[in-house]
Amino acid sequence: MAALAWLLIPLGAAVGAGLWGTWANRTRRARSDGPELIGYARFREAMEKTGPSD
Repeated sequence: MAALAWLLIPLGAAVGAGLWGTWANRTRRARSDGPELIGYARFREAMEKTGPSD
């Protein structure tokens, strides 16, 4: 019976990790990458501009 208890501990941890991963992924879909992509586009435009020639 003790061996069964030791096997249930990793099984419980795996189920808990799966539930947490599902929950974490669900909340991530609600967010968008809009502001980050807009900022990156502005950064690229600024880097492509040529400065005054000296």
